Amino acid sequence: MIQFKLEGEFIPLIQLLKATGLVGTGGDAQAAVMDGLVKCNGEVEFRKRYKVRVGDIITFEQDKIEVI
Repeated sequence: MIQFKLEGEFIPLIQLLKATGLVGTGGDAQAAVMDGLVKCNGEVEFRKRYKVRVGDIITFEQDKIEVI
């Protein structure tokens, strides 16, 4: 599990995927979200601008990100 320390109130979902290195580009991140490959707290998330906050668990393929 990847732990990501949030610096502000939230981070947009596609930026989080890029910041953790799970995708190479913003376009890759957008495609992954639109294709339903990303889950937030166990639910498929289709909003690429979803505001990820402390305590959220993001799942992409076999990787999990815990936002702390």
